[in-house]
Amino acid sequence: MAGSRCVVLISGGLDSATTLAIARSQHEHCHALSIDYGQRHRVELEAAARVAHRLGAIEHRTVRIDLGQFGGSALTDPAIAVPETPTTGIPITYVPARNTVFLALALGWAEVLRTGDIYVGINAVDYSGYPDCRPAFITAFEQLAATATQAGVEGTLHFRVHAPLLTRTKADIIRTGLTLGVDYAETISCYQADTTGRACGRCDSCRLRRQGFLDAGVPDPTRYRS
Repeated sequence: MAGSRCVVLISGGLDSATTLAIARSQHEHCHALSIDYGQRHRVELEAAARVAHRLGAIEHRTVRIDLGQFGGSALTDPAIAVPETPTTGIPITYVPARNTVFLALALGWAEVLRTGDIYVGINAVDYSGYPDCRPAFITAFEQLAATATQAGVEGTLHFRVHAPLLTRTKADIIRTGLTLGVDYAETISCYQADTTGRACGRCDSCRLRRQGFLDAGVPDPTRYRS
């Protein structure tokens, strides 16, 4: 195993569930971290708790912050509609600085736990075009971690941000997760899932998820509203 423990960011979605399964195959103790950031699809946090338990995380914590105070995204501002047709450029579902904030929280916990291994389920292939889902972002954050932490400056820890899904297609992600025991019926990816977890089937996240199951040649267990 790469190390005895690690911190894994989990949202409750397909990608983060697969990432936790991968981390669990490489580390004895996985500390799962979810962020309640004021997202409209907060039902995903219930899915995160289920996924963390099923995949054997040693503990699961949810940190509450409110990025909705700033707005600027369809995921945090109820006045902005979630697009239901493909768009060009960076979509309005991008949440400003979200992954930077998330990784900063994971970094803080990792330093306390005395581990340099942080896992995140970002993807730069089948994704919506968010700037904080690119390899350059991961590299830059690792440099920040080495500069901005006591453990990094003193050289007691080498922080590495593991993004095992970064260059994988959604179909490949799904196949990998199935081999590692992920139950995708327990995950929620929809940007506007209802309170029971049913997906809209029309948002960008739903389209990418549905196509992934089609390409993987396996049944889609997602519960759709229609």
